[in-house]
Amino acid sequence: MTAPKALGHIRVLDLSRVLAGPWCSQNLADLGADVIKIERPGSGDDTRAWGPPYAKDAAGHDTTEAAYYLAANRGKRSVTIDIASADGQALIRELASHCDVVLENFKVGQLKRYGLDYESLKAIKPDLVYCSVTGFGQDGPYAHRAGYDFLIQGMGGLMSVTGERDDLPGGGPQKAGVALTDLMTGMYATIAILAALTHRDRSGEGQYIDMALLDVQVAMLANMGSNYLNSGKPPKRWGNAHPNIVPYQTFQCADGYIIVATGNDGQYQKFVEVGGRGDLAQHERYATNPLRVKHRDELVPLLAEMVLAQPRDFWIDQLEAVGVPCGPINNLDDVYKNPQVLARELVMNVPHPTAGTTKLVRSPMKMSLTPTDNAVAPPLLGQHTDEILRDMLGQSDEDIAALRAQGVL
Repeated sequence: MTAPKALGHIRVLDLSRVLAGPWCSQNLADLGADVIKIERPGSGDDTRAWGPPYAKDAAGHDTTEAAYYLAANRGKRSVTIDIASADGQALIRELASHCDVVLENFKVGQLKRYGLDYESLKAIKPDLVYCSVTGFGQDGPYAHRAGYDFLIQGMGGLMSVTGERDDLPGGGPQKAGVALTDLMTGMYATIAILAALTHRDRSGEGQYIDMALLDVQVAMLANMGSNYLNSGKPPKRWGNAHPNIVPYQTFQCADGYIIVATGNDGQYQKFVEVGGRGDLAQHERYATNPLRVKHRDELVPLLAEMVLAQPRDFWIDQLEAVGVPCGPINNLDDVYKNPQVLARELVMNVPHPTAGTTKLVRSPMKMSLTPTDNAVAPPLLGQHTDEILRDMLGQSDEDIAALRAQGVL
């Protein structure tokens, strides 16, 4: 028997594109929701063209499916509709009447011109949950600005605490290696939608969700934001070190790099004892973490010299044996060969219409009764247009052909 899906009773109309919105709707699809992805006829989601790399077919040739697009769109159904046309807007309103959630990331006010804003769709379906994702939110002096992850990482403070120390070689601001603000906005939007659906199920009321990348970036600074609010001092960049814990950073070994993360004095003591420098554990300037933080500039070079004397495997084996958190710095080739990643089955081979099969990363949400094993490939552009218009809206083949001839589909 097929396992039940946590959101198997939920249908989502996804008007979003690129990453933050699609990441949210992919989470919902993984949880079992029926996600209908609305795309521009002819071109679709911007990320379809964000290649190479592309998925390859059985002969090793590139398909038209960009790997970027594949990363955020599994388990959805694609419908092409020209949202700027009156007939297209009418179709979307009708689809919304059959959905529980609408997700969009258009500029502030743009969908109101099309009669597709929250108030317009609420009039059709009063218990609708409607989530807007923008750069800066629906109000405030920046509301009408376009927001992009890279810009928000800078404006929201992340780049002020990311990168090597200014007083060291290579110092300066650095963005995260993935679009972290987009991804976290997608995660927060997922949580907000689930909360709104729970409220709807209890009260019968839908509601509007206003998600902003800048809000998320400020919130996700976590302890860095708290450090500032409680001290009045903007935190600075520490590279791979930690502002509040020493040692908690990368070290170069004789043949590579490791991360050592000593979370308490006992772990620090074991670390230096493994390296033959037990004297550094009892030293009056290094015995406690506050002292080590105070004297980091003199202690860390001593620790770096100690670590450099032995190869990486020595440190990992010895430190794991005594319970000191440590690990290698892997590239993605290492990651996908890692025995723990393999044991957790984080990669799945999914049937694909043009590639034959494609590899996708499985959802990390492991649930005992309602699994998230969503082995449905991201859809081809417009793959489900006829199916959805026919089955949900009762359109005939002739109706669909006429809409397509008019450029609506």
